[in-house]
Amino acid sequence: MVFSALADPTRRAILDRLSAGAASVTEIAQPFSMSLPAISKHLTVLNDAGLIETEKDGRFRRMHLKIKPLKNAAAWLDKYEGFWNTRFDTLENILNTQKHSKK
Repeated sequence: MVFSALADPTRRAILDRLSAGAASVTEIAQPFSMSLPAISKHLTVLNDAGLIETEKDGRFRRMHLKIKPLKNAAAWLDKYEGFWNTRFDTLENILNTQKHSKK
């Protein structure tokens, strides 16, 4: 769910905003040209993915960024980086060999 949540640019912008500190739904919605219900839907996706948590502050809800799911996603990507780099290097060598053999 983390990668699905991160796939949307609006949700990534919300996470970027929350990296500066907790914010209310209204504060999060301010830079976007969309309704509060639309922002709330994005926040629900982020919450369901475990990327944010909600704290009630009187009548208001404040959103906080949760770092651990992002660290887990980064670790997973790091794990496969070496694998894919090796594969791409092999592909590049094959293509270069074919290119030179056609000359």
